[in-house]
Amino acid sequence: MVGPEHSCFSDKDHHSLIKKRKIALLALTRLYSSGTLLQEVLPLEVEMSTVALVALARPTFDLGCAQANFDSARALLEEFGATVVGPAELVMTVDDVAAVELPAADLHILFMASFSDASPAVELLGKVKGPVLGWSMREPGEVGERLKLNSMCGVNLAAHALMNVGQSIRHIHGNADEPQVRAAIKDALAGKMPEATTPKNVVGELGTEADAQKAFDWLNGKKIGAVGEAPIGFTPCVYDAQQIRSLFGLDIRQISIDDAFGKISEVKEEVRELAYAGAVAAQPSLASVNIAEAKKVYGVEVALDKWREDELLDAIAIRCWPEFPTEMGACICSSLGRLSDRGTVTTCERDVLGAVTMMMCESLGSDENYLVDIVDLDASQGLVRLWHCGSAATKLAADPKNATQTTHCNRKLGVAGNFPLKTGPVTLFRIDRDVDPSNRTGLRMVVSRGESIPAPNHFQGNTATVITQPDAAALVNGIVTGGYPHHLVISWIDVRPGIRQMAKMLGIPLTEW
Repeated sequence: MVGPEHSCFSDKDHHSLIKKRKIALLALTRLYSSGTLLQEVLPLEVEMSTVALVALARPTFDLGCAQANFDSARALLEEFGATVVGPAELVMTVDDVAAVELPAADLHILFMASFSDASPAVELLGKVKGPVLGWSMREPGEVGERLKLNSMCGVNLAAHALMNVGQSIRHIHGNADEPQVRAAIKDALAGKMPEATTPKNVVGELGTEADAQKAFDWLNGKKIGAVGEAPIGFTPCVYDAQQIRSLFGLDIRQISIDDAFGKISEVKEEVRELAYAGAVAAQPSLASVNIAEAKKVYGVEVALDKWREDELLDAIAIRCWPEFPTEMGACICSSLGRLSDRGTVTTCERDVLGAVTMMMCESLGSDENYLVDIVDLDASQGLVRLWHCGSAATKLAADPKNATQTTHCNRKLGVAGNFPLKTGPVTLFRIDRDVDPSNRTGLRMVVSRGESIPAPNHFQGNTATVITQPDAAALVNGIVTGGYPHHLVISWIDVRPGIRQMAKMLGIPLTEW
């Protein structure tokens, strides 16, 4: 686990913490009675702060851990003398959001108890006086377990959505018992918010105009199939088809989830059986997954591949949840990985601009790449962990022969990959919509560099452990406070010179760290 080992509080720890607080309060009372001013122990600014604390979570994550972290955050604020207002329970549903009434506060904290989509953050904090303080938690658990919280990704997604409505955000990462977190919270209560620090900007060598033009020519006329709408609260997955066509020459073919389910229902049983047999032959670990679920997944693969062939698609961006797990009873991650292995760009969560980012990398010679979340930070080691839940092509595995296929880490349905991603120098890149009205293109880009190092698969799904070229903590802070998307593309080829030249020729602002 990153930094010192962190886990959720046990009952014994919780009772001990309460006892320590009672002792501390008794000591303060004695100080006050003896004439020592309380302000000397707790500064007046901290004592008088009113904090609106909003804790978001989602039931598919570890709610016991989420609740323990929420309790510890509230306790820390109260220990520092703050008056804490806001919902006393985790906010998880539409009804939960509707029930919240936030009184006036000096500071608004978005506490990401686990992952959540960004819609509650926008609804509750989009119009308050900013900046909002986003607080993400470290990931508990042992190496190889599921991602229990995905808290950092949740803050990243919320920051993007909040920026889209004109709000600003600052960020702290870590648990309530960490000295640097305690210091940052104490400063925030006194009116000193964390800085929106970023790594130093990089100015690198430009690729040639001729090579960039070849990349534009390669992209021109290619097609992306988009299935369904963006998930609620996933603002990075919203796109403008005309904008993409005019800048990159890419055509978007949109169908609904119902249309996709119709295509899947047309797959004949014998074809589904054949696809399943081929998948088991390719990755024998699949034999341990529920057969009925797996056959559904490879029926999806057949249907999507036929749609690709009929429409001459080069990429597919699909709304992979909630309908597939809740209505079809399977997770389709593995089908996307198999399509990727055969050369079709695939993105989950209907991230069309993510697909455009991947295709731009491929136009510059990157070969296969993958869409990832930043889910973990070890500042002391200068590394981040990049992850998604199991849709990577097996050719991207550290050991392709052992690219295990299993059940989805949260949904507990088949089929998703479970293997670490390959090592080597990597480029991290993203194309995003820009809210700056002076930007005529309406898009912006961000790129950085690092190295994926040999490491166990830290979280169930697909993980890359990356030592970043810039300071890792500053990179995470820049991504979050800059409101960049929670999805980045990881590429194992250095395509930065070409990115720089293409951005210049298009007039798209490029931030490079």
